[in-house]
Formats: sequence, structure tokens, C-alpha cells
Amino acid sequence: MARLDLHALPGLDAAQRPLVDPRSLGTGIVHLGIGAFHRAHQAVFTEEAIAAAGGDWGICGVSQRSRGVVDQLRPQDGLYSVLERGERSSVRVAGAVRDLLFAAEEGERLQALLAAPGTRLVTLTVTEKGYRHDPATGRLRRSDPEVAADLSGNGLPRTVVGQLVRGLAARRAADAGPITLLSCDNLPANGEVLRGLVGDFCAALPAAEGEALAAWITESVRFPSSMVDRIVPATTDEDRAQVARLLGYDDHGVVVTEPFRQWVVEDDFAAGRPAWERAGAVLTADVAPYEAMKLRLLNGSHSTLAYLGALAGHAHVAEAIRDPGIAGVVAALMAQDVEPTLAVPDGFDVAAYQRQLIERFHNPALRHRTVQIAMDGTQKLPQRLLGTITERLAAGAEPRFACLGVAAWMRYVWVRQAEDGTPLPVDDPLADRLGELTAQAATPQAVADALLSLEEVFGEDLPANERFRALVTEGLAALTKGGVAAATTP
Repeated sequence: MARLDLHALPGLDAAQRPLVDPRSLGTGIVHLGIGAFHRAHQAVFTEEAIAAAGGDWGICGVSQRSRGVVDQLRPQDGLYSVLERGERSSVRVAGAVRDLLFAAEEGERLQALLAAPGTRLVTLTVTEKGYRHDPATGRLRRSDPEVAADLSGNGLPRTVVGQLVRGLAARRAADAGPITLLSCDNLPANGEVLRGLVGDFCAALPAAEGEALAAWITESVRFPSSMVDRIVPATTDEDRAQVARLLGYDDHGVVVTEPFRQWVVEDDFAAGRPAWERAGAVLTADVAPYEAMKLRLLNGSHSTLAYLGALAGHAHVAEAIRDPGIAGVVAALMAQDVEPTLAVPDGFDVAAYQRQLIERFHNPALRHRTVQIAMDGTQKLPQRLLGTITERLAAGAEPRFACLGVAAWMRYVWVRQAEDGTPLPVDDPLADRLGELTAQAATPQAVADALLSLEEVFGEDLPANERFRALVTEGLAALTKGGVAAATTP
């Protein structure tokens, strides 16, 4: 079967073709972290915005750690299909990605692109761990070996923040004009976090270099915040085979997603932007209320569901949410623990949003793996669960369900296997340390004490709260003694 590329487009059905002629687009956006989520979310919004309102906003997708996506998409001229799965499945080829590069091998080209006048926007989906920051403080981890190497200036930068700062320095030297850096990762106030990390990097440079660059950044660079929402599970061979049947072409870059999508963006740009509102995005002066709702309601419940579900032996989210005990915990987490912490925007029906989330979790066509959601727990817990816990404790409440989510994470990284003996992978930047902390722990109390010593995850104040420690330890003890079924029984 022939492979998807530009030559294949005339042979596709009209509904399957890109909305714009890919050959007409120059590069206006550099995207760091071109994984499946970006291709199913921001790139789709961007193509629809170009189709509706024009603009030279083609995307150069940058892969940070692996050549995988580059090798998938370069032979396909950047084209890939988006397989949308709900009550009915549909597929369309996306055409906004016009260039690709692998940062580890093409660092000079990345720096040149960041300094090019035509590049007016840099977007990021590099995951929480890609920022190399301390989640508890938001500051750049200067002790990180790769951050330290980037600060030394020896060789091309390897970290995201290092790449951005060196690219901005090259842009300033070339007098290439203002630019916007737009984080699309699941971090509260992600724009402010990115601004702070860029500032931390500049402050760590020699004063003669860093101070002048920081002043230029203040004048010429914007860091809007955003909130993204779309479930994008890992693509399987079955998905690729289905797309081949639908298109009549072999596509190595298939992404799978749900019908629902949401993007809320702070409207603060230095050099223009695509007309994303024409594609359904919300442009606003304040992203924070939407961001908190998504991080705490969707992501917090998703993580809780994933840890409980994986421990119970459920491979996929749709299976886990059909478990009455787990479903009850997820619903109670949203309504009792999270909702009281939210500043809900006027006119937004938060109860309907919760019902919609449950319906999305039930979508059996997505086959979203629980262990995929369980990745990088040390980076995700602060944003997804610990903020809710901290605020509810301060209000004198007992966030029992959110604490059970933390306990389920502890049980997951401690035993590393489901109740039926199936191994569970611990894919986390601190995986080795988690193993060291729990290796000699023989009781739930000992495990909780050991893991709560991780200040970079839990900070200092939360572990000092005796009610928090008690709730987490109680949840971990229930999971240890009677399993998920016992821990989730009302």
C-alpha cells in the first residue's frame, strides 16, 4: 500500500483532505514537543483557523528526545491523519505541520528558526517534566545536570528552557522582532511558570549577558497562559490498520482522539496569532478559572481513576470507570473535594461539566490505557490533587477522595503490580528514588512516611499536616489490606 504524502491528497475523499493546501504555508509557529497531543489538538485548531481566516501559520514540529515522530512524518511531507472516535468514527488528514526537526541532532537549525523573523510564535507541549523545575516552588532546577550544562554555554542546549533562552538571544542579536512563547502543558499559570523559568535561566548567566537579554525579553516577549483539553490515547497497530482501510494509504503518523476538545488561551500576543477563536477556542483575559477546573476536575480525577484502575487490573479507562467503586470515588472527588475550591466563570455549568467528563471516560472506542495516565506521577500530583487537598484542609474540610488518589499513587509506586500480579511500570523522572524510598518499607505507615519526605513533590507544609498524613495513610492501609474494592466501598 502506498504511503500517505502530498501526492496522495488528490486520491482522498474531499472530507478526508486537509482544510488548506499544505504547500501554501510558510512556517510561522515553532512547536516544541510534537507528540500525539499537539497533533490532535493545537495543530487541528491552527489548520481550521487558517482555513477560516488565512495567515501564514504553518508549524515546524520539534521532537526533543526521540526521532520517532520525525521519522514518521518527514516521508509523509508532514501529513498525518486524525482518527476521531465516538459514537461514529471519522478520519481527516491534517496539513498544518510543514516542517520537522529533531532537536538533539539539529540544534543549530532550531536556533535559527527561533531567530527567524517569520517565526512569531513558539508553542510547547513538553509535559510537566520537560520544564526541569521544582513543582513545589516553580523555580528552575539549576542542579539538574543538563540545565547546568546549558548554562555553561558549552555546546548546543539540550533542555527546553535552554533552547528557548539561547534562541531568544539569537533573535535579539538578529533584531528579528518580538515573539510569543505559549505553554500548552498541564501546569497552573503555565505562562507565568515559563516566564519565571526563562527569567531564572537569564539570571544564572553572567551578568553582562543575562541582564541585557532579560531586559529585551521583558520588552519583546509575551508568555500567555492556556488550558488544553482533549483525550489522546496512544496509537495502536489496530488504529493504523483502520486508517489504512479508510484512506487507502499507509499512515505511520496516525493520532487517535475523542470528539470533545477545548482550548482556552490568554489573549496576549507580541506578534500576532492564528484566529483560533474561529476554530472554537476561547480567547480571554483570564485563563485561571478554566485552568483550575480542568486540572482538578479532569486531570485530578483521571489520575485517581488511573491509579485505582491499574491496581484493580483494569487496562483501560473505560473499564475502570465501569467499576462501581472507582466510579463513585471519581464522582465524589469532583463534587465534594474539587468543586468547592473552584472559582467558576459566570454562566459555566460546572455540574454539567462533571457529567460530561464521566461520559468521556466511558468512551470505549478510545482505549486509553491507565498506565499511560499513570506516568510521571511526581510531576502531576501537585497540579492535579495536592492543590485541592491544601485548599480543602485550609477550609477545615477532609478531602478524603483526593487523599485516596494520593494513596493509590503510593500503592502503585510501592508494589508496582496489579492485584492480579500483572507488573505495573513506574515511568517517572524520580522512579529510582521512589524505589529506594520504598524498598525497606514494610507497612503502609512506613511507605507514606517515606514518600511524603519528597519535598519537591509535597513541599514542607502539607506533610506537616497531621490530618493529611492520617487520610493518606488510612487510604493506603485500606488498599493494602483489602484492595481497591475495599478502599472504594462507601
